[in-house]
Amino acid sequence: MTAGVIVLIVIAVIVVIALIWGIATYNGFVRLRNLVQEAWRQIDVELHRRHDLIPNLVESVKGYAAHERGVFDEVARARAAAAGPASGPAEQAAQENQLTQALGRLFAVAEAYPVLRASENFQQLQAELTNTEDRIAAGRRFYNANVRELNTKVETFPPNIIANMFTFERAEYFEVEEPSVRAAPEVSF
Repeated sequence: MTAGVIVLIVIAVIVVIALIWGIATYNGFVRLRNLVQEAWRQIDVELHRRHDLIPNLVESVKGYAAHERGVFDEVARARAAAAGPASGPAEQAAQENQLTQALGRLFAVAEAYPVLRASENFQQLQAELTNTEDRIAAGRRFYNANVRELNTKVETFPPNIIANMFTFERAEYFEVEEPSVRAAPEVSF
């Protein structure tokens, strides 16, 4: 074999390796993008479940505190905004945060009525809502982990070459803005 043939073989091997790497990297991006989309759809299912529980909760509180019209209207507006279409996870998170704050005020109203708090229907709805909130939180963690993995791959070299060639983009995180989650716990002895 001559030196020219050896060089051609080496170049061909390098091209084949680069092609295999490019295909594997592209497929990795597709897999991550699909994981992010699937995780978002799971969160969306839980958010819809949450939105469906809220009217029943409001109705049960209305029976005991009919004069709290402003709170009920606020919850209804926040629910309508959260249940409507959002442009992405950041906007959906902002709408859900508004709904969470409105629900907090609704529960504050419910605290003033011991008979309501003792009501089996109210307790069941509150438990369902708590369960749904836990599922949303778990879904958010799963979604954000997949977003982190995708974003890291989109930004690191050399996979970012493939990301730029095929327009794979960073995904948005679904972040909670609830002050009670972000606040440091108070400890006193």
